[in-house]
Amino acid sequence: MTMPANHAPLGFGLMRLPRAEGGAIDIAETSRMVDAFLAAGFTYFDTAYVYEGSEEAARQALVERHPRDSYALATKLNARVAKDPDDARSQLQQSLQRTGAGYFDYYLLHAVQDSNARHYADWDLWAYAQQVKAQGLVRHYGFSFHGTPALLDRLLTEHPDVDFVQLQINYADWDNPEVTAGANYEVARRHGKQVVIMEPVKGGALADVPPEVKELFEAVRPGASCASWALRFAASLDGVLAVLSGMSNTAQMEDNLATFTDFAPVTEAERQAIAKAQQVFAHSAAIPCTGCGYCVEGCPRQIFIPKVFAAANKQLAQNDLDKAKEAYARAIDGRGKASDCIGCGQCEGACPQHLPIIEWLRKCAETLE
Repeated sequence: MTMPANHAPLGFGLMRLPRAEGGAIDIAETSRMVDAFLAAGFTYFDTAYVYEGSEEAARQALVERHPRDSYALATKLNARVAKDPDDARSQLQQSLQRTGAGYFDYYLLHAVQDSNARHYADWDLWAYAQQVKAQGLVRHYGFSFHGTPALLDRLLTEHPDVDFVQLQINYADWDNPEVTAGANYEVARRHGKQVVIMEPVKGGALADVPPEVKELFEAVRPGASCASWALRFAASLDGVLAVLSGMSNTAQMEDNLATFTDFAPVTEAERQAIAKAQQVFAHSAAIPCTGCGYCVEGCPRQIFIPKVFAAANKQLAQNDLDKAKEAYARAIDGRGKASDCIGCGQCEGACPQHLPIIEWLRKCAETLE
């Protein structure tokens, strides 16, 4: 795969952009972050059709302000939100209109997993991706993946022409039986595919780790942020095209740029500390939600599930019930309560972490209401 001359492994994930008063994306701060990212020599930006407001923000903060050949832009086609094959295919033109990019350097079939893979096959979207690449609307095509190693192996065998695969990889999920990060990485590399890494900081969970993990890391690399440990773990793997960080403010941007400027792979002593941290997370009582929000759209009771779970984790992971109840009150302000869940299962079908959301909501209601 031919890469931009100034390509670097840190990618700017545009899913969790800063928000202004009222909830709209803060274009001014996003623009400052984009400028700092490019000035530091990094070029990979990642958005998606289903990231509300993100493609438009990419146009305003990036495309309209910087030369087209100075960055690489990725976006995604999501079959889950499409009514039929034609509706799915129309997403590319909408994404091109929203971003004004003219073409996409990287185009992905989005969030392929065992529960939805048939839609991408039945609607012949793999052939469609090949077609738009041949037309020059897309430079490279691949797919983001949240399924089993067996499914990944089958898809890469059936579609050997894909240029890359995007996987959820972080040290906490490396041996997680639900995420199978390590096994999926090995499958992708066995097929010779480059890997874009998503959720390296697990939705921010690895930026604010338990005290015992902080102590482990501080003893080995004093002063380094917890997020930097997660990013360096991911970026130290072979065959990595980009490590996406969903940065939400300038401080996060500055920390990530410091991590990747004069990047140093993890050492053996650091690997040993990470191995101990993995054991802590393996036994954690926290709900392993990454806050992606895919579960929220379509919820008939308008429950903001990621915020409910984040509130619950203040009790489950930090044993602070008072703060958990305070956070829960904010999470349900104007929204549905955990006890409002009717068990329709829409959320569980959309969850890339394969969480038993209905059961967790029941427990949250029992504890926090």
